[in-house]
Amino acid sequence: MPTITIRQVSDQAYQDLKAQAERHGRSMEAEARDLIISGTQSRNWLARWIEETKEWRGPDLPIPSRSKPRDVELDVQT
Repeated sequence: MPTITIRQVSDQAYQDLKAQAERHGRSMEAEARDLIISGTQSRNWLARWIEETKEWRGPDLPIPSRSKPRDVELDVQT
């Protein structure tokens, strides 16, 4: 499994990560790993949400038939 090193993290960000890890009852490494994983997967959240909630939705609604468009005459003065 790959390993990464993150340099030049501000003191405030470090303290915030430490406090957040303590609130969640885990190490800073585990907290950082969770943040990275959730951050990289959040781009697909809508697709995942649609798939995960499929069983709660009813059947797809039918697409209504449509009549042909009407011809429209425009009175354009040039």
